[in-house]
Amino acid sequence: MIVEIKGLQKVYEGKQRVVAVDGIDLNVAEGELYGLLGPNGAGKTTTISICTTRALPTAGQVKIAGVDVVASPAIARRGIGVVPQYNTLDRSCTIFENIHFHCLYFGFSRAEATHRTHQLLAQFHLTERADAYPSQLSGGLAQRVQIARAIAHRPKVLFLDEPSAGLDPQSRIAMWEAVRALREEGITVVLTTHYMEEADELCDRVAIIDHGRILVEDTPAALKASIGAEKVYSLDLHRREEVATLVETLGKVAGISAAETTDKGVRIFAHSADGLLAEIVQAANPYGLRDLTITETSLETVFIRLTGRDLRE
Repeated sequence: MIVEIKGLQKVYEGKQRVVAVDGIDLNVAEGELYGLLGPNGAGKTTTISICTTRALPTAGQVKIAGVDVVASPAIARRGIGVVPQYNTLDRSCTIFENIHFHCLYFGFSRAEATHRTHQLLAQFHLTERADAYPSQLSGGLAQRVQIARAIAHRPKVLFLDEPSAGLDPQSRIAMWEAVRALREEGITVVLTTHYMEEADELCDRVAIIDHGRILVEDTPAALKASIGAEKVYSLDLHRREEVATLVETLGKVAGISAAETTDKGVRIFAHSADGLLAEIVQAANPYGLRDLTITETSLETVFIRLTGRDLRE
């Protein structure tokens, strides 16, 4: 395993003790695209910060390509590429210079650094913007530059922290394509995200994390299949004082695998939508049905089943 995390814990002491990471264990295989999926504040960024030597753990161990990141941080950093949540490009340098100076920092000769920079500019379709400054780039282009810079020294593992945060849909898709292409270079990718579509689209395996703990880990397909349902019905009810009776009634309907109460009413997990809608509406109408939405089973559905709340909350 190229990334090994054992018993990782991070506690912030103070007036209010905060356990940001609470005993995480995970392994990432070489060449894998691995995702940490969870809401803001779940402990994803703290975990990545420890893996990339930007924070020290309270307990536990992290090894990158066999190197302990606490015992040998300088050696570990040579095998790590990092794209943080926020734009960290040097605003006083051109795009070419941002990548070129990174290569020089990691020991490339000037000739090697120049060759590698031109190579990356072409790879990420940035050649025409080589002389531009970061302030002249869109969010999507700036993110591509950050990824190019992060892999300039040919790291074994690239850590992406919320890589598509703030990007428009078109830029997000372009970023996804850039990340997929990294496999051709043999780079292992670990990313954090709170976008279920991103984790589903990109990752070989996903760990769903909340309150500093990994709740479940598997391939996106296996996680969705574990729900045992294809559709999710969310009912917004006016009368919620006797909703337990409705949940019990719906739970007995053929085709419904589970029903549970929510803050707004009832959530139903069903195997299909065939013939169920009319029966659900008829059962819910006496409770003042105000709204009903139907969605496909997703990684967010998995999170909801595990935590009882939406991933966006």
